[in-house]
Amino acid sequence: MSSPINRGQELPSTYWVQDRSNKEELTRLRLQDEMLTADMGGVLPEQLDPTIFQHVLDVGCGAGGWLIEAAQTYPGMSLLVGVDASNKMIDYARMQAEAQQISNRVQFRTMDALRMLDFPPATFDLVNQRFGTSFLRTWDWPKLLQEYRRVSKRGGVIRITEFDMISESSSPAHRHLLELMLEALYRAGHLFTQSHNGVTSQLARLLQRSGFRNVQTHVHMLHYQADTAQGQLFCEDTKHLFRTVEPFLRKWTRVPDDYSITYQQMVNEMEQSDFTATFPLLTAWGEKS
Repeated sequence: MSSPINRGQELPSTYWVQDRSNKEELTRLRLQDEMLTADMGGVLPEQLDPTIFQHVLDVGCGAGGWLIEAAQTYPGMSLLVGVDASNKMIDYARMQAEAQQISNRVQFRTMDALRMLDFPPATFDLVNQRFGTSFLRTWDWPKLLQEYRRVSKRGGVIRITEFDMISESSSPAHRHLLELMLEALYRAGHLFTQSHNGVTSQLARLLQRSGFRNVQTHVHMLHYQADTAQGQLFCEDTKHLFRTVEPFLRKWTRVPDDYSITYQQMVNEMEQSDFTATFPLLTAWGEKS
């Protein structure tokens, strides 16, 4: 099934990487998709029966990795749609779907979820969102969740995965850069509190206040070691992250003059064989009544 290509001029974005043509961010999101889906135990590890989801929407789909893996894992999903505000991300995701020969079931569309989801009411059995903190401010959540309600079928599931700031890292420089990130995200309005769980602590309450029922949560504690394949992916993702978000940090907090030195120190420490880190995630989901 082909999908219309919604081009047009991209609108200003609240995403933490403003440069939509940034190839490094595309690389990072590809690495992140591969790493997180595997480490979380699959695309829908906490859902009792994922085969009930036939029509699936992935909001802020990025490079499309999660949606493509969902299509490959569950052949019974007849329509999977990914939306993202970036034309570059959508172009890449569409090419990947075509290369995997699943473009008859998988669509990717350029769409700004903070404005409106351009779908009829009651379209989807599942709405998925992962790491929306990167573009959502605290005041954006209520309207977006109502959009999720509108496009979901009765009994449909809204599933949201968000991150804590890393609670443990053996790299002092890494911890320092994470503190800068936390402060910048809070000042920019992306966190409800200036704490490591500034979004995850609110997810269940947000879903309940938006009228979803049977709200549940599942904590993922992801552990990484430098001398493992997944640990190397984590380190690569982190290196890309603190290069691409530097302009965001400079806009929202005071970045020390020695940022580049701290960054290189982090790289050196993460390359040590004894490097370890813990990355806490929380998935919250509820049903449309």
